[in-house]
Amino acid sequence: MRLLRTPEDRFEDLPDFDYEPHYVDIPDPDGGLLRVGYVEAGPADGRAVLLLHGEPSWSFLYRKLLPVLADAGLRAVAPDLVGFGRSDKPAEMADHTYAKHVEWMRRLAFEALDLREVTLVGQDWGGLIGLRLVAEHPGRFAGVVAANTGLPTGDHDMPEAWWAFRAMVESTQVFEVGRAVQSGCRTELTEEVRTAYDAPFPNEMYKAGPRAMPTLVPTRPDDPATPANRAAWAKLSTMDIPFLCAFSDGDPITGPVGPMLQRAMKGATGREHPTITGAGHFLQEDAGEELGEVVARFARSY
Repeated sequence: MRLLRTPEDRFEDLPDFDYEPHYVDIPDPDGGLLRVGYVEAGPADGRAVLLLHGEPSWSFLYRKLLPVLADAGLRAVAPDLVGFGRSDKPAEMADHTYAKHVEWMRRLAFEALDLREVTLVGQDWGGLIGLRLVAEHPGRFAGVVAANTGLPTGDHDMPEAWWAFRAMVESTQVFEVGRAVQSGCRTELTEEVRTAYDAPFPNEMYKAGPRAMPTLVPTRPDDPATPANRAAWAKLSTMDIPFLCAFSDGDPITGPVGPMLQRAMKGATGREHPTITGAGHFLQEDAGEELGEVVARFARSY
């Protein structure tokens, strides 16, 4: 597998993101090593909160939550998915599979960092990956925050807005990542912020991950990832783990999924699930501090 690594100078002078980068090498299931980057904030002995981003962002997305969680005494850990941010980037789309992304994050969180009693915060692909980790390694987790995400099995069609996004990613010659993030926000991003989302990808060669991810979402019942996702639904729906849905009021892609999760997850029963108002798909951008307060209260409640 051919790997690309974004030059460090691409990450200089990022707005409100002066966190020291950390790196660990993890073994790839097919052999070799991958370098995975992450940032963290808060006391090293605080309860761990694992912040998983999605497509096509990176850990920069969580810059508004990190200080809120740290001030609450929590250890906030925000990795970059393989193919994104400061993490190594497999150069071919075929190098990316749903199962590999779950395994890569498992190796980072549990083998490299040995995180325990974790509160997951998963948005977009961060939930698709993170919810699988919770279902498959329940002993590692203490709580779940699902934010504009889901766990598709291909049994229900994806929304029209998602199909339009996938078509754009597949057809465009130049995938403008910062512009794509802006399209999922209600607020207007500054030029510096849009540039920061583009930073991990010096040219199109580095974008195999962002280009591959839409094709990995299960859209048919016979998708290779469907059996594992169905098994995860079955496991999660019987777990007593505290489960909070913190969805925005303006996401055309995942909006209907929040009520489904609230009904299906045993740990969500009887809980007040907040709606983050005035926010789009990337609610971390539109209402990051508010989401941070929601996560902090939840993570300190058990």
